Amino acid sequence: MKNLVLTISCLLCSTMIWAQNPPQQDAAEQSPIQIVNRPALLGQWGMEIPSNRQCVEYYNFRDNNEVVIKSDREWSIGQYQYQIPNNRGEQVSTLVMHIQYDNNQKDCSGVQVDQTGEIQQFFVKWVNPTRIEFCGNDKGEKCFAVLNKQLP
Repeated sequence: MKNLVLTISCLLCSTMIWAQNPPQQDAAEQSPIQIVNRPALLGQWGMEIPSNRQCVEYYNFRDNNEVVIKSDREWSIGQYQYQIPNNRGEQVSTLVMHIQYDNNQKDCSGVQVDQTGEIQQFFVKWVNPTRIEFCGNDKGEKCFAVLNKQLP
């Protein structure tokens, strides 16, 4: 009988202690580290100009959908939209840039054009994680520019 009373008392006490101490979260849930997926396009890319190998045109795609383009003395700022197709096997990604400011200076090709207000569309073909091509259609054909990743 003493054993029965002692066992019941222990069970009641342990349940009360357990109720007062909520279960601890896993270490993974408490971690201050957050994993954020970002498009592979983000970062700085360089495009060599075939007619002027000494000059590189830079595209800096930022995570707030802002793009900064620097080409010789010209620089432009705009917004971009990067769209990944539903069927990656048949189509390549689309990049649309709306140039909001251009300082109207000569670029690496020696051309001086104010591109402010222009909307440009490119089809992006991934050669590898550090090399992309701008192409003429959504099949990744008629590619006309090669960009190499410079900085993440």
